Amino acid sequence: MDAEIAYLKLKNIALQEFPDIVASASITRGPLNVAKSLRLFFTDNSFLEIWISGKKYSYHWQRTDEKIYRHDNAPHKKHEKIKTFPKHFHYGSEENVKESNIGDNPEIVIRDFLKFVRENI
Repeated sequence: MDAEIAYLKLKNIALQEFPDIVASASITRGPLNVAKSLRLFFTDNSFLEIWISGKKYSYHWQRTDEKIYRHDNAPHKKHEKIKTFPKHFHYGSEENVKESNIGDNPEIVIRDFLKFVRENI
C-alpha cells in the first residue's frame, strides 16, 4: 500500500476514534514531498511517531517525562533472545526491552497502541 494512503488512514483513525487524547496529527515528509511518517500529538504534549516501510515498522511514543514506549521490528542482535524477535517493545526506556505481540495490520496496531496511550497518559 502507498505510504501516503496508509498514513492518511491511520491519521483518520486516530483523530476520529481517539479525540479525547489526540490533539492533532501530521504527516512528515521527506525529499520530493514523499510521506515519511505520521506524527500524532497528544493532549499532554507527548507524541507518537509512526513509521512503516514494507514489513518494517516503528510505533514510538515519546512522553514529556522522557520515557519512551516503542514497538518495532528492527532485528537488533542484542534482542535475539526475546521470544518475539525481531518484534520487541521498549517499555519506558531504550534498555528495558520486552516481547511485542502487536499484530501486523497497522489499522489494528494503531488502535491497540492508542488504547495503551489512553491508559497511560
